[in-house]
Amino acid sequence: MSGHGFHVHGPHDHELEHAASGGGHGHEAGGMSMTSKIAMCTAVIATFGAIFSYMGGATQANAGLYKNNAAIKKTEASNQWNYFQSKSTKQALAEFARDTATDDKRQGWQVKVSRYEQEKTEIQAAAKKLEEEASRWDAQSEEQMHQHHRWAQATTVLQVSIALAAIALLTRKKWLERAMFGVAAAGFAVGVLAALHI
Repeated sequence: MSGHGFHVHGPHDHELEHAASGGGHGHEAGGMSMTSKIAMCTAVIATFGAIFSYMGGATQANAGLYKNNAAIKKTEASNQWNYFQSKSTKQALAEFARDTATDDKRQGWQVKVSRYEQEKTEIQAAAKKLEEEASRWDAQSEEQMHQHHRWAQATTVLQVSIALAAIALLTRKKWLERAMFGVAAAGFAVGVLAALHI
């Protein structure tokens, strides 16, 4: 009955007053509690983790797109080589016809042989160009997959850091808090490697 000058504290009143005055065991020198510090760092780590995860997804999508482009160019190159083969067959038949033709028709067959030879040269150049393009797309796909793996590694390490933060909050172990910061630093380092295509 506080109206008569007598007040009874509830069991939690003392703890609330103690925490409000800065005497809670979660406070450190400088006024920020371990809980607040870990919560703030976890939010930063989670933000970077989300960015790294997005970048990992984007590079994986690019790798698939580039691999698809390579497959298209390989198919086009194969078509050109088939076309080249058909011209070679026609040229061989024209050469046979030329060699077995009478003198008055031999010149006409020689024109066809020369035309097929010229066409084969152009087709061969186009096929080689398509093969080179396919190789470039394949190389870009491999580069994107490597970068995707780096982003995935960075994301995973940051997730481990967040898990350590949760355990540190529950157990209030200082060494777990330090481990959280160390693992987070490693995750950021791997993210830098991904950004630099290393």
